[in-house]
Amino acid sequence: MNQKAYITTPIYYVNDVPHIGHAYTTIIADTMARYYRLKGYDTFFLTGTDEHGQKIEEAAISRGRTPKEYADEISGKFKALWDEFEISYDKFIRTTDQEHKIGVQKAFSTMFNSGDIYKGEYEGHYCVSCETFFTDTQLIDENLCPDCGKETRIVKEESYFFKLSNYQEKLLKWYSDDEKCVLPKGKKSEVISFVKQGLRDLSITRTSFDWGVKLPDEINDPKHVMYVWLDALLNYITALGYGNDEKNMKYWPATIQLVGKDILRFHAIYWPAFLMSLGLPLPKHIAAHGWWTRNGEKMSKSKGNVVNPKEVADAYGLENFRYFMLREVPFGQDGDFSQKALIDRINSDLSNELGNLLNRIIGMSGKYSDFNISSKDVFDYHKKELTSVMEHIRLAETNLQDMQTNRYLEELWKALTIANQSITVYEPWVKMKEGDKEFAFATVAMVANILAKVSIVLHPVMPKTTQKIAKTLNFEISYDTYKKFIEDDSLLDDFKIEKIPPLFPKVEGELLNSPTPSVKEEIKKEEDSLITIDQFFQTKLKIGTILDATEVPKSKKLLKLRVDLGEEKPRQIVAGIKEFYSAESLLNTQVCVVANLKPAKIMGLVSEGMLLAAKDKEGLSLLRPQDSKKSGSSVG
Repeated sequence: MNQKAYITTPIYYVNDVPHIGHAYTTIIADTMARYYRLKGYDTFFLTGTDEHGQKIEEAAISRGRTPKEYADEISGKFKALWDEFEISYDKFIRTTDQEHKIGVQKAFSTMFNSGDIYKGEYEGHYCVSCETFFTDTQLIDENLCPDCGKETRIVKEESYFFKLSNYQEKLLKWYSDDEKCVLPKGKKSEVISFVKQGLRDLSITRTSFDWGVKLPDEINDPKHVMYVWLDALLNYITALGYGNDEKNMKYWPATIQLVGKDILRFHAIYWPAFLMSLGLPLPKHIAAHGWWTRNGEKMSKSKGNVVNPKEVADAYGLENFRYFMLREVPFGQDGDFSQKALIDRINSDLSNELGNLLNRIIGMSGKYSDFNISSKDVFDYHKKELTSVMEHIRLAETNLQDMQTNRYLEELWKALTIANQSITVYEPWVKMKEGDKEFAFATVAMVANILAKVSIVLHPVMPKTTQKIAKTLNFEISYDTYKKFIEDDSLLDDFKIEKIPPLFPKVEGELLNSPTPSVKEEIKKEEDSLITIDQFFQTKLKIGTILDATEVPKSKKLLKLRVDLGEEKPRQIVAGIKEFYSAESLLNTQVCVVANLKPAKIMGLVSEGMLLAAKDKEGLSLLRPQDSKKSGSSVG
């Protein structure tokens, strides 16, 4: 095998147990690895855990554990779940592995000796939760992390820096030259926009804690440990032996590196810059997926609505869960988990369209031909249907290679629809009564061949289910059969079908308890929402006159307003009303303004108040005084 594929998940941070987001990433990666193996590629699939950093050190200390003890426990939970989910990884890496540390130290030395790392001092706002520094302009309300919303700390310490600024133009050229280097395209545009704003050199060491990889001995600076993101990103090459036994470096560059959208910046900017510094080729695709909500709400422990992937898989079946995750949401967009949606997918897509098709083939072949099926006349009678099916299968594969997992499955189900509709249109039972047995037998065989071809290309998502189908149709799914039935578009040899129970029994109701607030919680929530008259009068509402209005670039909703509230100078207010009001229509009109809100930053613009408005299904209307009032007049 000359062609190689290298698939990676991000290494998961050991600050918490696996959740549905981790499962989603890993299932996609597993699907891609299985697909490339099916096509005969020499494939290497990597996953693992990220175990260093201040956040882990603090979490361990708070539990009376050493960082290594704490990391061992959580890392073990990830590995146990992936093993139970039969994830087909080739290596599970931990950043506490000695081979990883050696490789990271070699990379640091290489970048240092090439002049890309220098020593200096750093002062800035640091978010422990995100392990990231932010500039003043990036912060929310002057001190809050723009990514997680938690308070940042002012950190001033000696640091080694990576010359990220030197790679700005090289990165932009990479994005320009390689259309699919970052997927989907919308995420790539966000990365390009960020880089064009200007890259600053990156602080890559810390002295304020010890839990991390030490600098190489040749640097002779023992108080420093490496920044967790430098340490973590290098896992993708240390897992292949970089800095040690490098025989598996033959798999680099990576074919697909899967990440969540929250860590795309690290992977699409820092990581390729590090690789350029090391003189290594860049990944072929960095693919960023969205987040998951539950029943339309953001998941959180406090709400008790975090989806445990093991519980879902145990209740509904692992392969049903895998199918749902990949089919339900377009790659790159946020998805919503609900039991109703999962049950609909099982009952409609899997039971009615896939499982029932196999049942119909078994039933018709048993009734007409003693379960014997022959493909000898299929091309004569049904070449049009088979040609159309292969078009859908080719498109399905293209979509999968572009990470459009939902479209990949949609195309396969279009092929299944052709099979199911052919039974309805050609009515083999009628043909049998009319004495046209050849046509009836050919129709049943055509449908069996469609199911066989779909099963092969569906195999990466549902490996056990598709092997059951293949066994029933008397073949095995492998590279050889992929080549025979998909690449060469051959048909099944004559065979006797095996009768098996239905693959997807209908699900009649929800199998897991949905998170529902208790009566006490509802009462408390209602009580908490009530305010006193004194609290109401703490809100200052004033009449304002809009002096100027302009659209905010790159925003579909925001207008930037200059509003006179009778003060020494007008205020700037950013309002999300562009869908309902043009900038021109607001000039010299009056509005009601909440005047004592703490200023906030919206898309980098300071907003010094909020407009009052009413909204219903008909749209949004600003609240205005009936007659013109003096700017700054009180409301209430």
